[in-house]
Amino acid sequence: MLFSRPIRLPWTSLRSLRPLKPLRFFSTSRPRFAIDMGTVDTSARLAQLRQLMQEHKVDVYIVPSEDSHQSEYIAPCDARREFISGFSGSAGTAIISLSQAALSTDGRYFNQAAKQLDNNWALLKRGVEGVPTWQEWTTEQAHGGKAVGVDPSLITASGARKLAETLEKNGSSLVGIQQNLVDLVWGKDRPSRPRENVRVHPVKYAGKTFQDKIADLRKELDSKKKAGFIISMLDEIAWLFNLRGTDIPYNPVFFSYAVITPTTAELYVESDKLTPEVKAHLGDDVVIKPYDSIYADAQALSNARSKSTGETPAKFLLSNKASWALSLNLGGEDQVEEARSPIADAKAVKNETELEGMRACHIRDGAALTEYFAWLENELINKKTTLDEVDAADKLEQIRSKHENFAGLSFDTISSTGPNGAVIHYKPEKGSCSVIDPTAIYLCDSGCQYFDGTTDTTRTFHFGQPNEFEKRAFTLVLKGFIAIDTAVFPKGTSGFAIDVLARQFLWQEGLDFLHGTGHGIGSYLNVHEGPIGIGTRVQYTEVPIAAGNVISDEPGYYEDGKFGIRIENVVMAREVNTPHKFGDKQWLGFEHVTMTPIGRNLIEPSLLSDAELKWVNDYHAEIWDKTHHYFNSDELTQKWLERETKPISK
Repeated sequence: MLFSRPIRLPWTSLRSLRPLKPLRFFSTSRPRFAIDMGTVDTSARLAQLRQLMQEHKVDVYIVPSEDSHQSEYIAPCDARREFISGFSGSAGTAIISLSQAALSTDGRYFNQAAKQLDNNWALLKRGVEGVPTWQEWTTEQAHGGKAVGVDPSLITASGARKLAETLEKNGSSLVGIQQNLVDLVWGKDRPSRPRENVRVHPVKYAGKTFQDKIADLRKELDSKKKAGFIISMLDEIAWLFNLRGTDIPYNPVFFSYAVITPTTAELYVESDKLTPEVKAHLGDDVVIKPYDSIYADAQALSNARSKSTGETPAKFLLSNKASWALSLNLGGEDQVEEARSPIADAKAVKNETELEGMRACHIRDGAALTEYFAWLENELINKKTTLDEVDAADKLEQIRSKHENFAGLSFDTISSTGPNGAVIHYKPEKGSCSVIDPTAIYLCDSGCQYFDGTTDTTRTFHFGQPNEFEKRAFTLVLKGFIAIDTAVFPKGTSGFAIDVLARQFLWQEGLDFLHGTGHGIGSYLNVHEGPIGIGTRVQYTEVPIAAGNVISDEPGYYEDGKFGIRIENVVMAREVNTPHKFGDKQWLGFEHVTMTPIGRNLIEPSLLSDAELKWVNDYHAEIWDKTHHYFNSDELTQKWLERETKPISK
């Protein structure tokens, strides 16, 4: 496997990379601003920001999407990039100079960003030939010795180093500004930081005590000869301590840091968020400290290490996703070793309890989806009911909420009709969304949090008569979807290596899709979970797929202005028996757990091989066997399920 080579730079040689004082957070109590698929006039916000930039003597200012924990999905109070740009997608970076502004995002959001950005902004389409990256655009804007500013808590240490090195080549510099300038523009309207209670995640769902997890982590630190591990990723902390929260919508995590040493375990979280049950759960094994004292304590750890005498003391381990601010307060490269988090690796390999929970919750979730699709077709076709995309999404959530261990959704439901389906991460908003067209393709990408697992399923249906091209495109996507599901590969194979299996049939006709084929999924945790996945991103070359990984399988195809197609199941990597054992290797494959039918009338059987057709029929038979009992008293849904799972023939 390949790893990116770390860049080693002396911090003292970069005048702008200086240790910072402990950071503090403030909050207000106003509601979140509202943004839909329309544009927002950002002129006044940008004018205020540029005034602050001049006062702080910076010529370019970077506004990342992430919070201080590098979370993909964030609390409303941390939606700074959305506030300043008007773009509400989950991924992207805004860069503002004194005269221009640009927003960089990936292929999932090209259509959405084009609709939401006003005339103040240039859209930088990431990965498109000839389009600069946000780092290149920043460097060009800062040419000639200008200063680039950023909140150091919102950018990783490695990201800061690489950008500083690039800027230095043209005489420019990177400056860490403690007070976030967008927060100052946002002012009293900025939402307050969530303070919801933390909950215990019982061992009957977690499969392992937090004491055993910490013991395993300490063994890892000892083998690497590290003084301790400072943890900043919220899902890693939730997993490690068997705790869950609700501070970020759809992600059962809570704002916190943690420090694990050979002898201590410290959890940095506001104590008023801890119920008596949580305090009893943690007992004397964990010391509770105030959330915002992490930076001061990091400096204290750094100072204590610097003052030690004798043999060179061990360094601290810090995730390569941790913030520049945290790294600097720990003493920078002299005191810290940045690496992929050992917790991320351990969390991605589910234990048998977690795997069984995934199987069980996907059967319940599949039954809920089946009931929903049967209801939706009946409303649209038989009752001629007028439903918009939000009406439908709300009904799906209501159906799911009836099922055992329901804890909420795992992301905003993508309920999209016709051309909206081509907006890959489309979010319907009441008042601006579309009425569902029964003569057009309908795409629904949705997921749920259950105490025993996390789901993520996409189904594409046509409740009328699809045309020939729609069926052809759907079936090409289906063929790639089946290719991933049935893949067998040797241990050590990465998701990067097998991504081509999902695209091969589209490529043969000059078609493709601009998103990854699969992402890791947490166990009652974040629906997007690293470090594994299937796609063309470089990071997917670094970590091979391992038995116990839970991943999505979701190829697609999108016709701008017309329709979107995506089929998504959750699959679990497992060992498989093969007729031969070349090189005594272990061989892996996938077990699918999603249990709801694939859009039958969109399949063109003549495009499927005999093996692929058998796979479809076997899969539908499995769905019937595992879910039909949910509908013994629901004739409408049972008839729909029976029809949709009947064998298909050429």
